[in-house]
Amino acid sequence: MSEQPPILEMRSITKEFPGVKALSDVSLTVRANEIHAICGENGAGKSTLMKVLSGVYPAGSYDGQIWFGGELVEFRDIRASEHAGIAIIHQELALIPELSITENIFLGNEIAKAGRIDWVQATREATALLARVGLDENPDTQIKHLGVGKQQLVEIAKALSKRVKLLILDEPTAALNEDDSQHLLDLIRGLKSKGIASIMISHKLNEIEQIADSITIIRDGHAIETLDVHAGGVDEDRIIRGMVGRSLESRFPPRTPQIGEVFFEVRDWTIQHPQVPERLVARGAHLNVRRGEIVGLAGLMGAGRTELAMSLFGRSYGNYVSGTITKDGENLVLKDVESAIAHGLAYVSEDRKALGLNLLDSIKRSIVAAKLSRIARRGVIDSFEEHRTAEEYRKRLRIKTPTVEAGVAKLSGGNQQKVVLAKWMFTDPDLLILDEPTRGIDVGAKYEIYAIIQELAAQGKGVILISSELPELLGMADRIYTVFEGRITDVVSASDTTPEHLMRSMTSDRKKAQQ
Repeated sequence: MSEQPPILEMRSITKEFPGVKALSDVSLTVRANEIHAICGENGAGKSTLMKVLSGVYPAGSYDGQIWFGGELVEFRDIRASEHAGIAIIHQELALIPELSITENIFLGNEIAKAGRIDWVQATREATALLARVGLDENPDTQIKHLGVGKQQLVEIAKALSKRVKLLILDEPTAALNEDDSQHLLDLIRGLKSKGIASIMISHKLNEIEQIADSITIIRDGHAIETLDVHAGGVDEDRIIRGMVGRSLESRFPPRTPQIGEVFFEVRDWTIQHPQVPERLVARGAHLNVRRGEIVGLAGLMGAGRTELAMSLFGRSYGNYVSGTITKDGENLVLKDVESAIAHGLAYVSEDRKALGLNLLDSIKRSIVAAKLSRIARRGVIDSFEEHRTAEEYRKRLRIKTPTVEAGVAKLSGGNQQKVVLAKWMFTDPDLLILDEPTRGIDVGAKYEIYAIIQELAAQGKGVILISSELPELLGMADRIYTVFEGRITDVVSASDTTPEHLMRSMTSDRKKAQQ
């Protein structure tokens, strides 16, 4: 790699919280026109380092120095770092649901003439930015009507609206499918060619290997090493060894499926979009699940995977048109979430922070929240049983926390996801619908969650696994259904298919024979 002058030097950064040293003497150098990746397990300190850089944690709250553009800088807040030319896209979306795409993009950075916002110019520029990130949406659309993946693209458009010299992306493709992820990676390369450096935090190691010029690995708050990708010898296994301090022999735990009879079946399921009745988000969908089986659901963004799953879970999305659900030979009418839970269904949302957890609650209360009746005596919660249950799941799922009394917001992404899984496991469901259960989670935590999913299947439960990562579906599922524009287009045995075959079925409305 040709030597470029550093645009950024972070020297001996140390950041402490009460009782925890999140960063210890971490140094980082990013060169101009470079794509620099930062890898590490959840809780390693990656996001903390970037919050120090961007002014979220202001100067004075940490030890060490930051040099940007050859000058010593001290950012007192995020506006100061943005003024210097640094933009950060956080893993947690920072959009206002009730505002439009245009309003969100230019919030705090309004286009004004004579003291008034020029909405015509703002809309024009927003349209151009949306085209740049590949999002075909009306800029007047409210954010609340977009899915998580599309909201992420709006975040990226918002960052690009500023004159950045260094763009920080924290898990930018976590909610995106393969095509949209590739589009974003190409976009980052395009920014590099225009002189904009990028720091990218991602758990998708194949993307890191593909796009990064350098990789800094952080483990337990320490910078372990920086790898020059162009020097050779850098692959996913090499990165993993640095991240976890050991090799992972296999990305997926070994499993011998014990699959029983069909116990859950959906026939001719049709659902309308909640705001646009003429648009069908599920069209005559048919699928079934056997006991002990992991069934994958594959589709591109907007295909209708999440909409289908939520509509099955007590019609929590869209307007029901037609179709039947049968479980153990009984026709079910699940008109709300409570009835779905009562009949043995559980749904782990793709957005754990907004829909899966109450971030103001404790770990203990979060675990038992979906079925309080199990720990209640005559309508009163048994606090001893609540604590005992939470402790049991903490140990069983290896949730990293000193106490279940702690706030769930303080956990890393991987441990938050384990709490969500524990919450639904506590309801003792027969069918678990898992929507992107490993999104934004490091390889070590992924392995543990895969093991939990396999354990549930081994108990005879059925699992529907929705994932944008085809290798994950191929590695975990027994059968895979593909979805295109609300239709089930194919169903195949995971052991007898390829990513290319799945992609063809995910991009075609030609309905194939179902098994």
